[in-house]
Amino acid sequence: MPLMKTSNPALGRDTFNSFSQSRYGGSLIDASARMTLSGTVNKTGILLLCAAATAALTWNSFAGTHDPGVASAALVLGGIGGLLFAMITAFKKEWSPVTAPLYALFEGLVLGGISAIFELRYPGLPMEAVALTFGTLFVLLLAYKSGLIQVTQKFRLGVIAATGGVMVFYFLQMLLGLFHIPLFNSVNGAGAIGIGFSLVIVAIAALNLVLDFDFVEQGVACGAPKYMEWYAAFGIVVTLIWLYLEMLRLLAKMRSRD
Repeated sequence: MPLMKTSNPALGRDTFNSFSQSRYGGSLIDASARMTLSGTVNKTGILLLCAAATAALTWNSFAGTHDPGVASAALVLGGIGGLLFAMITAFKKEWSPVTAPLYALFEGLVLGGISAIFELRYPGLPMEAVALTFGTLFVLLLAYKSGLIQVTQKFRLGVIAATGGVMVFYFLQMLLGLFHIPLFNSVNGAGAIGIGFSLVIVAIAALNLVLDFDFVEQGVACGAPKYMEWYAAFGIVVTLIWLYLEMLRLLAKMRSRD
C-alpha cells in the first residue's frame, strides 16, 4: 500500500518515503532498530508526561499567586520554545529523540498557562477537557483498530481539506484581529452558531488522530528506523494538543450559556 498524506503538518506526505521494505540508506535495518507500534505508544506516553509535568508546574505557580504575569510568562516562553523545537523536529527528524521531548516540555508551559486561566474563570473546566480529549483518543483508537473507521482515500482527502480550511480561517481571524475587525463574532460567541462551529472543529481535530494512527502503521510497515517512533509520537501529541485546546473553547462556550 502506498504511503498517503496526513493533514497533520508534523506527519507530512514524504515522511516515510525514504524507508521502504526495511531499508535505510541502501542497507537493511536490523529488526531491533526498526520503528514499532508499541515503541511509538511508549514514546507518546513519555511526551505526554513531559507536557503534563511543565503544565502542572505552571498551573501550581499560577494557583498560588493568581498573578496574570505568571501565566503570561509561561505562554510567551512556552510558545516561542515550542514553535522553535517543533520546527527543528519537522526538519531534522533524526534529532526527534531530543527535540520532541523539549517541544513537549515547552508546550506544557503553554497548556498550563491557558488551563490555569480557564480554571480561574470556569472552575473544573480544564479537567473536563482533559477527560474528553483522552476519551476521544481511546474511542477513536478502538474504532480504528476494530475496522469501524476505514481510512480510505476519500476519507483522507476530506479530513485534509477540512483541516486546511480551519487553518485558513484561523489565519484570517488572526490577521483581521490585528486591525480590530470583528468579522467572526458569531462563531466565537456562546450562541448556537459559536457552539456548532466549535463542535465541527473538535470533530475535525479528532479525525486527524485517525489519520495519525494510519500513518504510524504505515511507518511500521515500511520498516522506518527507531528514531521515527519519537517523530511519530511528536505528531500525535501535536494533534492531541490541538484537540484539547478546541475542547477548552467548546466547553467554555457551553459554560457561558449557563
